[in-house]
Amino acid sequence: MNKGIEFTGIIKQNGDMNAAFVEFPFSTEELFNKKGQVKIKATFDQKVEYRGSLAKMKSACHILGLTQEVRKQLGKNFGDEVFVSLIEDKEERTVEIAEDVALVFNENPEAKKLFEAMSYTHRKEYIRWIEEAKKSETRENRKIKMIEMILNGKKGI
Repeated sequence: MNKGIEFTGIIKQNGDMNAAFVEFPFSTEELFNKKGQVKIKATFDQKVEYRGSLAKMKSACHILGLTQEVRKQLGKNFGDEVFVSLIEDKEERTVEIAEDVALVFNENPEAKKLFEAMSYTHRKEYIRWIEEAKKSETRENRKIKMIEMILNGKKGI
């Protein structure tokens, strides 16, 4: 990964939620020529890789979220310091779809069309939810439920 932008930040808690972020201490306008969301690839503590976005959330500066999974891999929590290196992510974001899920979409072309129109994040959430099923019947049930949810206009899990 090319050097990119590096900084150290304190992991902060988002309100009362089990959600964490670090403040991005630079101007996204100066660095990326963007005021809004900036898609990035980050590495935390030089070991945990993450694809996400710098976002402006009613905050003075942009913030970078740290998922529970990332925090678990780092062994860190709110108040801990984390070293961040990141670059702008210009790659197209695609979601790998398993063959059995692709078949369900082929049987439901309307749901497939709606799914493909969703943001990368929402598509990723649906697919992750199915992939996390431990039993095959749970996986089957989730595929059916996903189609229903998509057809009912539900954007994410």
